[in-house]
Amino acid sequence: MSEQQVDAVVIGMGPGGEEVAGRLAEAGLTVVGVESELVGGECPYWGCVPSKMMIRGSTLIAEARRADGYAGSASVTPDLAPVAKRIRAEATDDWDDKVAADRFEGKGGRLVRGAAVLDGPGRVRVGEDVFVASRAVVVASGSAPVVPPIDGLADSAYWTNREAISATTAPRSMVVLGGGAIGVELAQMFARYGSEVTVVEAMDRILAPEEPEASEVVAASLVEDGVTVRAGVKAVHVSRDGDEAVVRLEDGTSVRGVELLVSVGRRARVKELAVDSVGLDPDAKALEVDERMRAGEGLWGVGDVTGVGAFTHMAMYQAGIAVADILGKDGEPADYRGLARVTFTDPEVGSVGMTEKAAREKGVSVRTGVAQVSSSARGWIHGPGGVGVIKLVEDTDAGVLVGATSCGPWGGEVLSMLTLAVHAKVPVSTLRTMIYAYPTFHRGVLDALSDLGA
Repeated sequence: MSEQQVDAVVIGMGPGGEEVAGRLAEAGLTVVGVESELVGGECPYWGCVPSKMMIRGSTLIAEARRADGYAGSASVTPDLAPVAKRIRAEATDDWDDKVAADRFEGKGGRLVRGAAVLDGPGRVRVGEDVFVASRAVVVASGSAPVVPPIDGLADSAYWTNREAISATTAPRSMVVLGGGAIGVELAQMFARYGSEVTVVEAMDRILAPEEPEASEVVAASLVEDGVTVRAGVKAVHVSRDGDEAVVRLEDGTSVRGVELLVSVGRRARVKELAVDSVGLDPDAKALEVDERMRAGEGLWGVGDVTGVGAFTHMAMYQAGIAVADILGKDGEPADYRGLARVTFTDPEVGSVGMTEKAAREKGVSVRTGVAQVSSSARGWIHGPGGVGVIKLVEDTDAGVLVGATSCGPWGGEVLSMLTLAVHAKVPVSTLRTMIYAYPTFHRGVLDALSDLGA
């Protein structure tokens, strides 16, 4: 076993880890970045990028179908193969991984391949090598899909998001366990490519963390695409019958599909890191960090592993805070008040801050305003597919928005102004005096403000 002295070690070279490692290297520190899979992490290979490419293709199919009777007849044969080919041609694993690795090393960093574990304060072990960091150890180990303890599941073939994104053809049928963001995105996408899809969600509605009005809109859209939604019922047993997975539900009924996609959430990769060697709980659900991303003396954490929103944009945000702290620079502490998220279904669900329920549970004096996208001028002009809802959550004591939802066509883009309003604490009175371009989807915010009342 050899020991090597460095300034910093970054465990995990996903979006957040790559950002931290690159910026520290650019600042002149000797940096080792450790990655056991692909540089860039989940997002460019099995997450954000390829999934949105596949979703884009399925949305074009849906739009072409909507053209019939609106802008002329359209004939579409669903086929996943062309977009799958494009993904592999333009974003292949080897090509992106090599470019990302070369980019980091071009900044002066050193990339080490392998699984890293903590080996005491300031120490990281990768195989037989131990790196001793004088300035910082940064944990950016990401997250992994949760596999629920359902009887028979472990013995049955199933997909996670990785297998789903790697598919080149749509299966004849599919059961999706989990009605969260990833589950419903992929359910709708595969349905539009021709799969017969059933979504099973244990909560009483899909997209349970979102506003119920948005859940209702997306559920209706899924049904319109031919998806069967079974909400409020748990899966209790999985078995195989020929080429199909059979999922027995707690109400005694069963659903089946050629493929079974398990999408019930993700867990932070903590236990694998030997965090007990630095005095932390190996059974913790996440690596707890403070407002400067510090997890302990000389130890920082960024991204999914911190348990604060499993989003690429969160990892990048936290990376900037950690870098500033490690380099001893002044910077703003973490502020998640304006945390935004988007579910890329059709229609999209963009959300920022707290839902009405979360705000009330926190003791906020709440007032809400709701507007239907289809009732707006742009919604009417848009025609087929122009459904959705804009909901505002106001703290009446402070006179500012503490949450908002923009569900509709390009809902994630409409969300930008609402994210700014929540983050910057823009007074509701100021939002009322803005000039909203006509006819736009974002003008629906003005309608929601009107419903909010005086």
